[in-house]
Amino acid sequence: MKKPVKIVVWIISICVVLYLALSTYFYFAQESLIFPGTKVAKNYQYKFPIPYTEVYIKAATGDTLNGIFFKAKHSKGLVFYLHGNTFNVQKWGDGVSHYVDLGYDAFELDYPGYGKSSGHITSLNQLFTDIKTVYDTVTKPYPESHVVILGYSIGTGPAAWLASQHHPKMLILLAPYYSLTDISFKTHPYLPHFILKYQINTYQYIQHITAPIVIFHGDLDQKIYYGSSYKLKPYLKPADKLIILKGQTHNYFDYNPVFEKDLKELL
Repeated sequence: MKKPVKIVVWIISICVVLYLALSTYFYFAQESLIFPGTKVAKNYQYKFPIPYTEVYIKAATGDTLNGIFFKAKHSKGLVFYLHGNTFNVQKWGDGVSHYVDLGYDAFELDYPGYGKSSGHITSLNQLFTDIKTVYDTVTKPYPESHVVILGYSIGTGPAAWLASQHHPKMLILLAPYYSLTDISFKTHPYLPHFILKYQINTYQYIQHITAPIVIFHGDLDQKIYYGSSYKLKPYLKPADKLIILKGQTHNYFDYNPVFEKDLKELL
């Protein structure tokens, strides 16, 4: 074999080995990459601008799931909130508490491995089962027609799935993705996407939701491209809404006056 050919074969071999190594790393590290939650001590005192109650619920796995409950003085119902993929309820709680100002009780769950929730996420089935267990528990005092399911970012897929299993008053999605595979392709186009264990397909769940759906997405979203919401639009019912917020990034929806105005009208 001639030397130039050997060099080419050597380079290709190195590239293949590196590609396989990267793919293997992604496969085994995807939980920590997709769900990098931040834990806190059991005795940690959350700090919120309004009174709150901590709730502990036993999961089927034996893990204990923790969440924060905010109560309105004269409740019109419950907002069940599934937050983004980083930190824990301490970061997301301030955004949730303002639903109390709109007359709703609000509950926010920390996923396994987040905040004071024990265990860690090991499969999509476990994540969905845990979320449904908590939902079934905390919504018992409320007619489901008074329950709003709200998901933000990574929480939009599970929120859509949850709404497809129930009949809430409304589903609100903030910065949703068409599917987790679609986002993975956008951010890591060089990886084989069949190795993604978390096939969260928002577009599939939406087709089975009977409740009204409202989607908000910022046109400057740098994490989940707002074209994701346009890709979901064909699966919406005629009365469902897609609202694109001009100048809005991925974060801080609560500071957007258009979002605040529309949300007040919805709730």
